Amino acid sequence: MEKLTVGLDSRSYDIDVDYDCLNSLGGTLHQLKFPRHAVIVTNQIVEPLYAKIISDSLLQSGFNVGLISVEDGECYKTSDTLNSIYTQLIEQHCDRSTGIVALGGGVVGDMAGYAAATFLRGIPFVQVPTTLLSQVDSSVGGKTAINHPLGKNLIGAFYQPVHVLIDVKTLSTLSTRDYIAGLAEVIKYGMIYDKDFFTWLEENIDHLVRRDCDALITAITQSCFTKARVVEEDEKESSVRAILNYGHTFGHAVEHLSGYGNVLHGEAVAIGMVVAAKLSQLQGLCSQEDVFRLVSLLKKCGLPVQPPCFEVGLYIDSMSRDKKVQDGVLRMIFNRGIGDYEIISVAQLGEKLSKIDLFSE
Repeated sequence: MEKLTVGLDSRSYDIDVDYDCLNSLGGTLHQLKFPRHAVIVTNQIVEPLYAKIISDSLLQSGFNVGLISVEDGECYKTSDTLNSIYTQLIEQHCDRSTGIVALGGGVVGDMAGYAAATFLRGIPFVQVPTTLLSQVDSSVGGKTAINHPLGKNLIGAFYQPVHVLIDVKTLSTLSTRDYIAGLAEVIKYGMIYDKDFFTWLEENIDHLVRRDCDALITAITQSCFTKARVVEEDEKESSVRAILNYGHTFGHAVEHLSGYGNVLHGEAVAIGMVVAAKLSQLQGLCSQEDVFRLVSLLKKCGLPVQPPCFEVGLYIDSMSRDKKVQDGVLRMIFNRGIGDYEIISVAQLGEKLSKIDLFSE
């Protein structure tokens, strides 16, 4: 088992990465003195696959176990679904001696985490992510949120889990499209933080596409290590943590304009990274070769690299509601070469987008 720690003083927690380890959760939470009433929040796809394994592990360690199952998909990451979670927590007589186990992908993790942050003003929760995207990104760092019709993740809270358990075996039941989408977030870490990791990804991408266990454990562990270090430095995104949104500003606009769920989050991030890299080249921060390497790696994964053909003005309008807008000016994350970054306040975004041949590779 690979074990990492997110160091946040009294709110520090471990990330365990292993193969076929879901049945270890009960023992781990017993050691952590997790509340004895544990409610599993999952979705209707993941529930028949893994809820019983988790439930049995908890029961064997002396926990009382409840279950809440929600609809699957980004389009259900809404206030209505959140309210249904609150209702079921109340109906199951949950109190401050209750904890939540978020079992599923990023949508479940975000909603269950936000429910934990706000139910009775906060109860503990753990993340058990079952998609690649959630394993390398959303389960670590304490960002919880729901979507709003006018933008993605606009309503939420920073609320850290008490533990993250990553079982690589769960990726074997993930659809090809969902799995490949998660690789975008892995590539992101190499682009803005770790040049050597990006090179490793270029050399091992075929193994990752085939879901090779050893390659996956390496990629997931390195991704979580990078995110943990960034979160430790800037938990609430006042400075450097914003770099983790590389590709997300334009990517969120793609999701919003396409209708949530029609373009997967990782697919949108892949498109957004290409746009960010082209803008980086425009500003002299990286070379055409750097952009080519990114596009080539994304295409080897089978990820999209061209945005849907909406009017540029619609993209700009959607991006203007991004969480990184300050005093009416958008702060964007750019790659400096490969493995480094720059955070720049962008004025006249439309003019810059018009110069990069937005809809081509």
